[in-house]
Amino acid sequence: MTTTTLTDEEVEAEAALLDEAERTATPIRQTTSVHPTATIDDAYRIQAAWLRRQLARGEELVGHKIGLTSRAMQAAMQIDTPDSGFLTRSMVFQPGSTLAADRFCDPKLEVELAFVLATDLAADPDAPDGLTVDDVLDATERIVPAIELIDARSWRRDPETGLARTVVDTIADNAADAGIVCGGQPVGPREVDLRWIGAVGSRNGTVEETGLAAGVLGHPAEGVVWLARRYAEQGLALEAGHTVLAGSFTRPIDIRPGDEFTFDYGPLGRFGLTFT
Repeated sequence: MTTTTLTDEEVEAEAALLDEAERTATPIRQTTSVHPTATIDDAYRIQAAWLRRQLARGEELVGHKIGLTSRAMQAAMQIDTPDSGFLTRSMVFQPGSTLAADRFCDPKLEVELAFVLATDLAADPDAPDGLTVDDVLDATERIVPAIELIDARSWRRDPETGLARTVVDTIADNAADAGIVCGGQPVGPREVDLRWIGAVGSRNGTVEETGLAAGVLGHPAEGVVWLARRYAEQGLALEAGHTVLAGSFTRPIDIRPGDEFTFDYGPLGRFGLTFT
């Protein structure tokens, strides 16, 4: 059942603030600091309004991200379900890119797998639980090693009030999504056991994070199952050609100017990213 408390005008106003914060790399107050009764459904309304603004400027929707897939992150945000955000064309960066750290408010990197869909993927709205991991794999063209660039456009902890972001604030803020980098060697969805794909994330030659894709709900395709089921409730489907970031299997790695990152996926290759 959908629960909302914000008016359409309030939703549009929050989307406009987040849009400006991203474009100017200037953090803003959290949505919940002004609208303490805002719900998760309100947060997705704000996110959708923000996407509409971007599409109206000529942006193109190219995919989606899934977050809060680990038990630790769900506990930290006091939630028992993942969240999701959108990916547009301008959020796609090439491996080996050099980016300016001050282009973002509070940037971090997470290690993930990306599912590139060959066909549309939709759950039956009358029986969404019928969609399975096998359905996701059947709909997937390839799996690609990926890094998500995350960012917080509203303060993680407000410097004046001390208030911390809630899951409502994070979802409104496009689930903290700021970009994606795909690299390494793509693999077919059934060529390997996806649970056992591992990665090592290094910053300036020092290993910062390691993990296995099984850390994402036991199997990285489970996140895509969750997203397809949630979309079915809204009469939506994941589209052929779209890329779906399945969720991080490491903790976020902080970004500082001058940092050089390398991500090693073993047999699936390695690639890097540099920040000035």
